[in-house]
Amino acid sequence: MKQWLKNIRKGYGKKLLSIHAWNAWIVVILAISGLMLVGGFWREILGIGRLWLKWLHIVVGLAMLAPVVYYLLLASKHWKQLRNRPWQKVNTIIVLALLVGWLISGIVLWQFKLAGPRWSNSALLIHDLLTWVGLPYIIYHSITRTKWLKDSSRRAVKASSSLEGTSHTADLAGTSDENATAVATALTPPGTERASAANSPDQPEKPQPVYTRRAFIRSAVGVGLAVTLGPTFVSWVGRNLSIDNSIDSMLENDPNRLNPLPQPAAASSPPIGGGAEGHFRVYTVTPIPSFSNENWSFRIDGLVERAQVWNWEQFVKLARTVQVSDFHCVTGWSVYKNTWEGISLKQLLTQAGVKPEAHSVKFYSGDGVYTDAITMDQAQMDDIMVAVMHDGKPIPADLGGPVRLVIPQMYAYKSVKWLNRIELIDSEHIGYWEERGYDKDAWLTGASQRIPNIS
Repeated sequence: MKQWLKNIRKGYGKKLLSIHAWNAWIVVILAISGLMLVGGFWREILGIGRLWLKWLHIVVGLAMLAPVVYYLLLASKHWKQLRNRPWQKVNTIIVLALLVGWLISGIVLWQFKLAGPRWSNSALLIHDLLTWVGLPYIIYHSITRTKWLKDSSRRAVKASSSLEGTSHTADLAGTSDENATAVATALTPPGTERASAANSPDQPEKPQPVYTRRAFIRSAVGVGLAVTLGPTFVSWVGRNLSIDNSIDSMLENDPNRLNPLPQPAAASSPPIGGGAEGHFRVYTVTPIPSFSNENWSFRIDGLVERAQVWNWEQFVKLARTVQVSDFHCVTGWSVYKNTWEGISLKQLLTQAGVKPEAHSVKFYSGDGVYTDAITMDQAQMDDIMVAVMHDGKPIPADLGGPVRLVIPQMYAYKSVKWLNRIELIDSEHIGYWEERGYDKDAWLTGASQRIPNIS
């Protein structure tokens, strides 16, 4: 074992350069792909390419394990080199914590179905927090230490080279500017900057400055700033890390203007589940629509005996039931113990009368773009609800109000927001996200064992 470690640590300086070169590219790729995945702007543009981008993000994230483990094998020697450099030690610890935290939380999110909703919820929060803290830290460090790169005397670790008896030096403390330096050094043709030292025997050997490679640094910093400080990053921070993203706050700014407001049943107020646990994240493929009594209606048509159309005043008078269920997003977050109040889908279909040739139930969103569908067999589940209220309050537009579909046993991309039409059709329908690579059947793990909680 000792001999194996000794062999691993041979050429330690060059190996650290290689490790940091890989880390540089990994962090850049993960930053760009990760922020594109959460940005609503990119969802429509990428289409099915979003699925491939997601897998690229996962594979590159897993690849991060290799340089991290390799560095840990060299860490004791590196740590000795930094014994009189406390700030560089702190920096190394911070960067390692970021990389390991991203790696572990990313693996949990990748395997969220096995991890379960509570673990994946926590992992998503940690992953977001590390991104929010880590990317600005790396960008700030890259900008503020560009000048430092010119001062070779301040760099700690020497990567010796047998070529012409000279050496390179580079600080390997682990931030993105050092990563950039490593990439630049690794890409430099051998001997291009060493000849002068080798050909001048009267001159003492000097560490070669790395600032002539600063083109990579400028590019990496520029890309990082464009991505992290652009509209995608600003929108992501506002959506996920705002101080007040409660339902009450959403209702205060709700653009919907529908009268009269639905009045909660006794089981909804106070919520029979005790109130929702967790926070909703607002994802949408279109701008959030708004509705009033003049432009809102709800219809059931297609392969039915009696097509139904309601205006708002008529719809809020329909008899409603109350149920408690959890809400799971396929991106890894969940909100527990939601008290939903609305009309059972089975009740609406019975009232309309289903024709024998009907194969699927197609749902339309009021945004005019989003659709999804389930089979007639799936539509027989007792807990599918056309919801009008959440925890005893009207559903705000941000969460799909005034009316949204709730299918507790499937991931939430099936629970169409701003629902305003149900059509029975004679074939299967491929929904918006299914066209872009999502599973047609969005079953939760263990869904078949669930017992609907209908009051």
